[in-house]
Amino acid sequence: MTTGMERISQIVKEHPDRKLQTLMHLVNKETLKSVHKRQDKNKAYGVDEITKEEYEANIEENLDRLIVEMKQFSYRPQPVKRIYIPKDGSGKMRPLGLPSYEDKLVQGAMADILTAIYESKFYGFSHGFRPKKDCHTALKALDKELWYDTNWVVDADIHSFFDTVDHEWLMKFLEHDIEDKNFLRYVKRFLKAGIMEEGKYLKTDNGVPQGGLISPIMANVYLHYVIDMWFAKVVTKSSKGKARMVRYADDAVFCFEYEEDARRFYAALKERLAKFNLELSEEKSKIIKFGRNAGDDADKFDFLGFTHITAKSRKGKYCVKRITSQKKLKAKRQIVKKWLRENMHTPIKIMVEKLNKKLRGHYNYYGIIGNYKAMSDFRKYTLNRLKAVLSRRGANKDMSKRVFDCIIEANPVIMPKIIHC
Repeated sequence: MTTGMERISQIVKEHPDRKLQTLMHLVNKETLKSVHKRQDKNKAYGVDEITKEEYEANIEENLDRLIVEMKQFSYRPQPVKRIYIPKDGSGKMRPLGLPSYEDKLVQGAMADILTAIYESKFYGFSHGFRPKKDCHTALKALDKELWYDTNWVVDADIHSFFDTVDHEWLMKFLEHDIEDKNFLRYVKRFLKAGIMEEGKYLKTDNGVPQGGLISPIMANVYLHYVIDMWFAKVVTKSSKGKARMVRYADDAVFCFEYEEDARRFYAALKERLAKFNLELSEEKSKIIKFGRNAGDDADKFDFLGFTHITAKSRKGKYCVKRITSQKKLKAKRQIVKKWLRENMHTPIKIMVEKLNKKLRGHYNYYGIIGNYKAMSDFRKYTLNRLKAVLSRRGANKDMSKRVFDCIIEANPVIMPKIIHC
C-alpha cells in the first residue's frame, strides 16, 4: 500500500504535466507528528518561545487544535524570529530565520509534499537539499565535468538570493504544477508572515528566510524554473560545444567547451536573472580558463568551500586539485580560536574530547584526496591555539613544548583522514 507522498511521486512521474489538485489533506495528524519526531530538541525557538519538549507535553491536544484551525483557515503563521550568525570569517553576519514551533511542523509537512512533487522534475545537476544528494555529490559531479570537454568556467554568484526571491514569481511557478488553492494559500501565508527582529515587526515583500523548513525546497523550485530548465532546454542547445552545470542551492558552476559560449552565456545570465528580479554579483562572478587545455593560463575558483585548481598527478597527467578555500579556512580558524577561549577552564580531558568532535566534523567534510596538507595545517593551528590557551590558564605564561607534548600524549588530538575518494 502506497503512502500519500509516494502516490504523489508516482502521479508526477506518470503524468509530469498534470497539475496536482488535492494536497492539503496530507497535512494531517500523522504527517505533522512525523515532522515533530524529526525535530532537534536543541534547536533555538522562535517568537513563541516554545520548545519541542514543551509542545510534546500535550502533543495530541496541540495537533488536534492545529488541524481544526487549518481546516477553518484561522491558522496563521507567526512572524519568523531573525537572528544573525557569523558569515565565513569575513566579519559580516548572515541573517537566519527561526519559525515558531508549530509553524515548523506545518512547514515540514508542506515541504515533504513539495519534495514529492518536484523531486522527479528537478534535474540531476541540482544537488542542494535533495534526498540522497549533498555537497559531496555536487563536488563529484563537478569533478567529472571538469575532467572532460571543459575549457572555460563561469563561476556565478547571485546577490543575496534568499533575501530577493520574488514572491509573485514563486507563486506562479508553484501554480504551474499545483492546483490546490488551499495549499497555495498557506504557502503564501508563510511567505507573508513577516519577520520579528529585536521586538520590531518587519513586512516581507520578497525573500524566503534561511532557517525555515520550507525555504530550501521553495528556493530549489525558483531556481529550477529560472536557471535549470533554461540552461537545459536553451543554453545547452544553442551552444556550439559542450555546456554543463552543477548547482547546490544558489551556488552554481557552469562549464563550457568554448570561450564564446561562456561569454555569451554570462551576458544572457544577467538578463535572465534580471527578468525574475535577481541580480548577478559581478564582483564575485567571473569567467575563467580552466581545464586540461588551459595550461599556464588556468585560473582557480571556489565552490562549496573548496578552491579548485588545475594540477598534474604524480604521473604527470591532468587532474583537478581541491583544497580548503582560504575564506573557509580563515572562518574555521576563528571559530576554533573563539571556542578554545570560551572553554579555557574546561578540564583538559573534556576539552580535547569536544575538540576532537569538531575536528572530526571538519575532516568528514574536507577529507578529500589532495586536501590532506590543508587539514594537517588546520590541526597544527588548532594545537598551537590549544597550547596558548592552556598556557594562559596557568601561572606559567609560556608552557614548554615538553609539557604540552605530554598533555597531548595523554589526550590525543585526532589526525586528519581522507574520507571521500
